Amino acid sequence: MGGDRGPDEVVVGALEAAADGIVPVLYGPASLDTKGLEHVVAEQVIAMDEKPAEAVRSKPDSSLVAACRAIPEGTAQAVVSAGNTGAMLAAGLLEIRRIEGVMRPAIAVPIPATRGPSVLLDCGANADARAEHLLQFAYMGAIFAEEILGLANPEVRLLSIGEEAEKGNQLTLEAHELLAAGSLNFLGNTEGRELLAGAADVVVTDGFTGNVALKALEGTIRTVIGGLREEISATSLGKVGGLLIRPAARRLRHRLDPDTYGGAYLLGLRGLVVIAHGNSSKTAIANAIRLAARGVEHDVPAKLAEKLPAKTPA
Repeated sequence: MGGDRGPDEVVVGALEAAADGIVPVLYGPASLDTKGLEHVVAEQVIAMDEKPAEAVRSKPDSSLVAACRAIPEGTAQAVVSAGNTGAMLAAGLLEIRRIEGVMRPAIAVPIPATRGPSVLLDCGANADARAEHLLQFAYMGAIFAEEILGLANPEVRLLSIGEEAEKGNQLTLEAHELLAAGSLNFLGNTEGRELLAGAADVVVTDGFTGNVALKALEGTIRTVIGGLREEISATSLGKVGGLLIRPAARRLRHRLDPDTYGGAYLLGLRGLVVIAHGNSSKTAIANAIRLAARGVEHDVPAKLAEKLPAKTPA
């Protein structure tokens, strides 16, 4: 119920995912037309502009909270939402709870880099973080890269304002020291301009910086692709050239389009949570559900609980 495009877009996306053999269960008011998909009635709705923790406490029967509650109750294996991200985090912490030893969950977003997908985290769960949090994010990201992206001994880098170890604010300086002393395949700092080129298999940062970087990437991709389309259609010669490059342009657009991945895992909880963009299209919703299903197949929470150091080594 929280997506910017309304519940109808979510229903169509869920129907598309259902065609792959996945079984979506929709949470929403009795008036919701689910087109035949399983429906759990939840009349309350948490809006995008509500204070997350307060809304979760005051609306226990909202569609967002009820969907999260389905995980520990065993009536669902994963939850997907394009609603209030802060509320999803608060409901996840309340209903699903953290894996033992996890200090803070982190939002892990697949980045369509040139050399293959990488993972950027945290992308918004923790606006403020400490160096030890970034260290643990790196371990969670490495496990994610191994299990979901199939990367052995994934390379890890720290997002900063320069590649040199002495570059960055106090948080990145302290995090760099911890990462360099740890057991991960840490290769040092990277800059934001390298994210799409494939800076590393795992790029770690705090939630504020990660969210700004992610939205800058998304905006740049959409602007460049949109501008290219306008330039091609502006002249007759451009239209002819556009026909010639159309297959390549479509492949590039598909690879770079955020809708291709659809959502991001909220890592560190005892159950699977996938957060979709608030403006998600039906395609993005379907892909977010597929992403959740892959997480179920790989049993991501169990792998994190198994492989994450009980006390993250420094």
